[in-house]
Amino acid sequence: MIVMKFGGTSVQDAQAITRVAAIVKGRLAQKPVVVVSAMAKVTDQLLNMARAAGAGDRKTALKLCRSLQERHYNTAGELLGTALFTQFHSDLGADFEELDELLRGIVAIGELTPRTTDHVAAFGERLSSRIVAAAFSALGMESSHVDSRDCVVTDNNYMRAAPLFEETNERLRERVKPLLEEGRVVVMGGFIGATKAGVTTTIGRGGSDYSGAIIGAGLDAERIEIWTDVDGMMTTDPNVCTDARRIKVISFDEAAELAYFGAKVLHPATVLPAVQKNIPVYVLNSRNPSCEGTRITARAPHCKNYFKAIAAKKRITIVDVAAPRMLLAHGFLKAIFEAFDRHQIPVDVVSTSEVSVSLTVDSNESIPALAADLAKLADVKYEGRKAIVCLVGESIRDTPGIAARVFSELLDVNIRMISQGASEINLTFVIEEDKVPEVIRRLHKAFFSELDPEVFA
Repeated sequence: MIVMKFGGTSVQDAQAITRVAAIVKGRLAQKPVVVVSAMAKVTDQLLNMARAAGAGDRKTALKLCRSLQERHYNTAGELLGTALFTQFHSDLGADFEELDELLRGIVAIGELTPRTTDHVAAFGERLSSRIVAAAFSALGMESSHVDSRDCVVTDNNYMRAAPLFEETNERLRERVKPLLEEGRVVVMGGFIGATKAGVTTTIGRGGSDYSGAIIGAGLDAERIEIWTDVDGMMTTDPNVCTDARRIKVISFDEAAELAYFGAKVLHPATVLPAVQKNIPVYVLNSRNPSCEGTRITARAPHCKNYFKAIAAKKRITIVDVAAPRMLLAHGFLKAIFEAFDRHQIPVDVVSTSEVSVSLTVDSNESIPALAADLAKLADVKYEGRKAIVCLVGESIRDTPGIAARVFSELLDVNIRMISQGASEINLTFVIEEDKVPEVIRRLHKAFFSELDPEVFA
């Protein structure tokens, strides 16, 4: 069997869902489980109505809810036709009645908690998966809708819940495998799960990709397909560099590095369950299904190019912690990282000396509080509007002088921090944010002017 995950733009309207149905129909022999995101922009709209309700703005919250209801009714009506939609209407209506009551309850209480936010945000995938399953049936495919909350078991860290794999795998085997054996196409929503007690959770924005991998790993899928609106992973952002090319094959490690450092095609955690089960992941385009996309495997073939891709992560802040009075003091680094942990701020790049530490973090409103906390240990400065540029490729570890070749292309660029060697497959440095387009174009021209035809399209 295979898992096919379709993103929001792939199910954004009736026309897109019809395309999805045609793609799935071509893979019926491979027993697909279809995992779908919310329709494009729906999660944002749900979170907006939740915030409005939390602020006591009942009118805005319910207006947004009615708009969402109309969009889903129109899409379902277009896909199903009058007779089938009449039968389906009550199921969809019950979901919207529940959402309406939930929003009214939030307004009455006057408080929006992470737990309640998850409950509201989950409606996007609940609705889209119902509609897609009904559309498949209307188009002649035997399909079954399975509520992901009945299968994906998580902890109670609301808005960023972590899956409990043992319980999840057991439920997937119990509830999904029998349907596949009957020859049915199973449709599930991504992004959502539930605690052991049945309380709705989400696994974080962009988590539908992760859901696809969790479900694929739990069912021992032959492969996991991530269907999006681009032809696959690219050598860099094509919006920045028009010479960007598709990567045909890449390793799990390389894909994970690129995802973390700004490549937007995949959720950073997507590949982890697949890595553990050695299941290949394919990134494909629902608007161009004939394209072979990108294959992500445990081991990729040797590449004649030094790098597979260049990614950039913007909105970065450098935090400098200098403490000469703590020279060689035991526990200094531990104290610094404990401060980051208290403020729940993850660190990307670290550079250290005996008396100072520089770290990069995503820019957010918690940084002044973090700096005040760190000031108890040392002198602290922070600067925003920075960016991390990351060059990824497994050839780095075996290529002497690679850093010299990279930085010789950037002699007039102020490089703030450099990191190489932690993973052995990336070379990372920090620059001013406004320099990103120029730097990426220069590096792409230098290292991707000639491409290995086995690896790049």
